[in-house]
Amino acid sequence: MRRGTVAGVVSMGLTLAGCGAVTLTESNAISVRPAPEQRVQAPLAAPQTTSYGALRPSGRVASEPVAVADGETSVQIAAPPIAADASVSRTGPSMPRPAGPVWPRAGTPEPAIVPGPLNLYSHTMAPQLSPAVADVPLRVYVPNSDAASVSVIDPTTLKVVDRFNVGTRPHHVTPSWDLTKLYVNNTEGNTLTEIDPRTGKPVRNIPITDPYNLYFTPDGTKAIVVAERYQRLDFYNTADWSFLKSVAVPWAGVDHGDFSADGRYFMASCEFSGQVVKIDTETMTLVGRADVGSLPIDVKLSPDGKVLYVANQGRHGVSLVDPETMTEIGFLRTGTGAHGLNVSRDATTLFVSNRMEGTISLIDFATRTVRQTWRVGGSPDMIQVSADGGQLWTSNRFHGSVSVIDTTDGRVIATIPTGAGAHGVSLFPQPGRYNVGHNGVYR
Repeated sequence: MRRGTVAGVVSMGLTLAGCGAVTLTESNAISVRPAPEQRVQAPLAAPQTTSYGALRPSGRVASEPVAVADGETSVQIAAPPIAADASVSRTGPSMPRPAGPVWPRAGTPEPAIVPGPLNLYSHTMAPQLSPAVADVPLRVYVPNSDAASVSVIDPTTLKVVDRFNVGTRPHHVTPSWDLTKLYVNNTEGNTLTEIDPRTGKPVRNIPITDPYNLYFTPDGTKAIVVAERYQRLDFYNTADWSFLKSVAVPWAGVDHGDFSADGRYFMASCEFSGQVVKIDTETMTLVGRADVGSLPIDVKLSPDGKVLYVANQGRHGVSLVDPETMTEIGFLRTGTGAHGLNVSRDATTLFVSNRMEGTISLIDFATRTVRQTWRVGGSPDMIQVSADGGQLWTSNRFHGSVSVIDTTDGRVIATIPTGAGAHGVSLFPQPGRYNVGHNGVYR
């Protein structure tokens, strides 16, 4: 798509036909792929190369222009200019610090967990690391979706120290459940590129159909490959990557997810159709859905497991969903193009990247309110939090860079050029016993 056509596409959007997928072609023609009439388990096959453009929200309609959709977008889009807004907290000057965060020694005994209310993130609150990552150097892995490469940053120097080619359209870098490997999700390349985190180098490609995103059940037995273009979730055995079952999702755009507190259910957003689906991870069947409308993207469960937070790019805020009943119980306005989510190191705050206006909002879990919004510039997308909790690392999707942000005041410490389409940035290693997926969701 030519750069000059982007503004028109964003304002026009694309109409979803029922639950079908809509594609904007290079010639700007709109083609519609009907949704399946019934939930048939589709066979594994090489996907067709397609691209999603901007989409008109379904369900609830936002009053502002529709934000650019995520997924298979393959063009770089200049972020809109940011108008001054007195209601938004300003950041300080963009000045790099002489060094990055102090990294804790691996294997340090964890503090005793005091009995009390459920906290899913209790094992990630202290900066101690698992013995599994005792000899792993701290690095930031940045998949450059439009450059088919991964940039590697040393966060202590804030410099790119390596870059290597991977498969076509890498969207996320996912640590394995047991923290021993990293997987680059090459969605159009139909592969997972495995990285040895001790060397920071790729070691092999695993043939996997359309891996837009990747998750692991909390017990570590199953991998869930999000095959977005095929509208399905493919389950694999983590021991040998043998195929288990494919679950058809009859709503377009399945892409980001999280698990219930007990690990029994996987909840995933369907970006292009305004739905959040609920999958039983034992029977591997679709058992429920919530209608949040517009363009739901990233999802994250609250520390007490009672609320599923869903970033809604088209409604410019975050939907609050009851994971039991799968109903929307609230909505918080954050900023234009609410996109990525991550939990603070003390598990009190949910960070929200507002991609289309260059801001980060802070939601207080206790009060379920937006406490503050920082103006950071760029096009913040996926987020990671440093082990000491003092820094946010966020990719700038439309600027080909990564920003480092001070969590005490929202000041931009540094912006590091990486590559075109910087997306699912992964800071590794991190505190936690295991990872349930995406670019690092630890428990």
